[in-house]
Amino acid sequence: MKIEIVSVEESKTTNTVETGVESIKSAIVVPETEAANLEDIFARFLQMEVGDGAASADTIRNYLSQTKQYLNWCHDNLLSPIEAEPEDIKLYRQYLVQSEYANSTIATKLNIIRILYKAAQTHGLISNNPASSVKAPKDRKDPAARITFMEAEELKFLLDHLQSQLEKAKTNKVRLSLLRDRTLIGIMSLEGCRTVEMHQLKVENIVRQGIKTGLQVSAKRASRIVPLTENLAAQLDEYLQLRRKVLRRKIKPADYVFVSLSNNNKGGQLSRRSIREICDRALIECNLKYTPGRTLTAHSLRHTAGTLALRTGSDLRQVQDLLGHADPRTTSIYAHVGDRWEHNPGASIEDKLDLSS
Repeated sequence: MKIEIVSVEESKTTNTVETGVESIKSAIVVPETEAANLEDIFARFLQMEVGDGAASADTIRNYLSQTKQYLNWCHDNLLSPIEAEPEDIKLYRQYLVQSEYANSTIATKLNIIRILYKAAQTHGLISNNPASSVKAPKDRKDPAARITFMEAEELKFLLDHLQSQLEKAKTNKVRLSLLRDRTLIGIMSLEGCRTVEMHQLKVENIVRQGIKTGLQVSAKRASRIVPLTENLAAQLDEYLQLRRKVLRRKIKPADYVFVSLSNNNKGGQLSRRSIREICDRALIECNLKYTPGRTLTAHSLRHTAGTLALRTGSDLRQVQDLLGHADPRTTSIYAHVGDRWEHNPGASIEDKLDLSS
């Protein structure tokens, strides 16, 4: 079977897959003589099977993007995806390794290829799944070594810096931008919210329970309520009130909480890239972005929340609920990060031997 790879812009007649949020156009054209369109089958399979039938638009878009990379590789190597054998999948794995993808990323990509072929198998296009037994290289890195976070003093310095900037604001327009950034970074670093959760957060997702305020956020197939501290709740309310005043727009339940203030997208949804840039800018201003042996990112704010929460006395279950981890072993990594420095067995041996200088 010949598969023709075309760009999304060139594909004017391909099927459109509804995701519930937006339409995703097919990027692979399969000859009409074929029994079914491979990508269309895959997209429909994702909607029915992934996330128990409730896969988000982001998940489907990511799966289709990862699949496109594989199909492009097949095209470049004159391989029909339908005729692929396990050895071909191993060659693709080798290509990913040589492209210097992290082992965890390779594992994700291979898993998506397995799902692609499971869809093809379900619809009778193939009899055996060529990717079923092909595993990613073992990740020999210490999981805790991948965790980058701020110490408590560094986080205080960052939040104090943002607050001092806010207090110096001379116009409501400047104050609105600073208040948005302070609230955003505060929620991410104290409550452990993900970038995508802040990107997708809408006003209707703000939960009021008496005098308490929380956020209903969704990511990775699950939804949870994130309680806000009194200070964060007050900052959020102040930001929304000032936004309505400065932008002169009534805020509706379906509006996004964190919006762009740039002229070309004023009031529109703040992109994930913009959220990362806001975090990076604040970290750079505080000389925290790059330090010897450590580079902080927007996701480091989430790691900071998890690590410091355990250090300051919250139990593992509480932190697991806060961060939305399905598996407590994921949360326990944050405990290991702190334990290895705070409870170094070597220090106990040294003290016992009276070797301290």
